[in-house]
Amino acid sequence: MLTKLGERFTIIFQKYMPDAFVFALILTLITGLSAYIWSGKNIMEIIVAWYDGFWSLLEFGMQIVLIIITGFAIALSPVINRGIDILTSYIKSPRQVYFFVTLIGALLSLVSFGWIVITCVLARELALRIKGINYPFLIACVYFSGGSWVSGLSSSIPLLLGTENNYLIEAGVLTETISTTTTLGSPLNVAMLALYVAFAPLLIVFLIPKEKKLTQLEDMLEVKSSQKEKSIKEEASSLNLSFSSLSDRLNNNFILQFSIVLIGLIYIVYHFQTNGFELNFNIMIFIFIMVGLALHKTPMRYVIAMKRSSTNISGVLYQYPFYAGIMGIMIHTGLGEELANLLASTATIDNYPFFAYVTGGFVNFAIPSAGGEFAVVGPSIINAVSEIGTGLQPEELNKMISRASLSVAYGESLTNLLQPFFLLLVFPIMGKGIKIQARDVMGYLVLPFLLFFLIQSILITYIPL
Repeated sequence: MLTKLGERFTIIFQKYMPDAFVFALILTLITGLSAYIWSGKNIMEIIVAWYDGFWSLLEFGMQIVLIIITGFAIALSPVINRGIDILTSYIKSPRQVYFFVTLIGALLSLVSFGWIVITCVLARELALRIKGINYPFLIACVYFSGGSWVSGLSSSIPLLLGTENNYLIEAGVLTETISTTTTLGSPLNVAMLALYVAFAPLLIVFLIPKEKKLTQLEDMLEVKSSQKEKSIKEEASSLNLSFSSLSDRLNNNFILQFSIVLIGLIYIVYHFQTNGFELNFNIMIFIFIMVGLALHKTPMRYVIAMKRSSTNISGVLYQYPFYAGIMGIMIHTGLGEELANLLASTATIDNYPFFAYVTGGFVNFAIPSAGGEFAVVGPSIINAVSEIGTGLQPEELNKMISRASLSVAYGESLTNLLQPFFLLLVFPIMGKGIKIQARDVMGYLVLPFLLFFLIQSILITYIPL
């Protein structure tokens, strides 16, 4: 019954879900119209807000691009290929692929959601080597597994609450920081973590589509050649001149490259000694670059690896500004704050976590960034919770604020399954050389969304913090 229902959702999405860029354009118009009706802004004010926000994700977009191509470059190294060879000797059936890709993806994303690129590479290689894999469903497995990041080390809202002199404290919304022990280390968050690591892979096995005609990666590849692609090492050698030259010696000099790696390693050690185990985008990208340089050994091999890794990133480059524009409308017109206030005004001591959860999920469609979204709705949610908890001891009130904040984070993360913003992180790797759109994948994610929505609603309401 579940697989048949999943197939129906897939057909519906293929029929009605437009390309991710079209989705962003439609959402832009809906958000602008909502701001006009609800916030009382005139058309010119909304257009200016859209333009002002248009460029706000440039740094984030560049970080995403670098995460994709530097992570992919690592995966193209001989060491990683040998590791995948060993793994495929143990994983032999499509069912095992779906299960282990979801499990490994959930574990990797606990470190950082940027590590989903590693899951993408693993899944693609397994799809090339093992017959009978429904490739769009496998992409859905990878994307679904990435949701565990919200309970992990890079979860932005808990990290914000634990940061000294954060903007909530400076604005007087909070009086003190809330330790990550109270948020990430809480029984509630541990339960969410278990939901992704233990339950999600089992759920995926039950949702495997039983389609008569499989859409395999091998059949989807647009360029099929009987001639094996040159290895990176072979291509680097083919670029050498027919005579000895200083330029070739520099291009293929491993001492030069390892000198840079050594300098980079010194800084990485310094970073973690100084800041503790703080993983942000910049240090992750830096680590990926240094690891890639070490694994590829020479400058020319790394250049080739990066070139091969960056052939499919156009979606991120031109679509992220439009999502940033939507964020601009939500933030600069006050629409996001109005929505948060409306939902918070109906919350009570019994249901405030659920209302925070729904707020996080709903606003995520227009502001698909946990940190950006919380900057908009967080103050309203926290103020509402503070009013509800009037008279409680500071420790109890902090627990309520932590539960509400975590609920926003869980809702924000879950509704990513219904919108393609972060799917753009997956497609550059898993969609390389094939024709595939968001509509081919999103239908498989509806049932996981519905089941997780039900389970998470119960957990945030009843699990003690």
